[in-house]
Amino acid sequence: MVTRSDAGANRDRIVEAARAELSESNGAVSELKLHRVAKAAGVGQGTLYRHFPTREHLLAEVYRAELDQLVGTVTPLLAEHTPLCALSQWLDRLVDYARVKRGVMAAIEVPAWQEIYSSQHHRLDEALGTLLERGQAAGEIRAGVDAADVILLLGALSRIPGAEWHERAHRLVAVIVDGLKNP
Repeated sequence: MVTRSDAGANRDRIVEAARAELSESNGAVSELKLHRVAKAAGVGQGTLYRHFPTREHLLAEVYRAELDQLVGTVTPLLAEHTPLCALSQWLDRLVDYARVKRGVMAAIEVPAWQEIYSSQHHRLDEALGTLLERGQAAGEIRAGVDAADVILLLGALSRIPGAEWHERAHRLVAVIVDGLKNP
């Protein structure tokens, strides 16, 4: 008999396996094979489909999990580093999130994506706002910059061709961080 904790662990392993498969395929959602995800998670395909009836459901959960991890890193980063260093490391982690988001956006129908995005995006804005406010209070980040400004700058990530992602994404983030430094 499968307990709730077993079911939850299965679900978590499926999401992590799907994320790993996406990472290995450089975010190419078309290469995400559900039977490989189930095998990597150590579950049968029936278990995978009980938790995620469609590829869209699984991808939406991968996106939510990525966002949870990204938002969850703010407090530990600020506890361990200066605000500017914490922001820089968080933005580097955001590059991984953006790659997953890009793949999910390409695979999920527009109305479903808009629902996921609209219900979750405020969390990203709040996390970034916290990092910026701490950096501004410490005098490390220029005054007057808010999360919306940085999100607009980060929009450039969406224009990077997939083949150039590894080469350009982190460099682009470094340029943004340099521009955020208090002169």
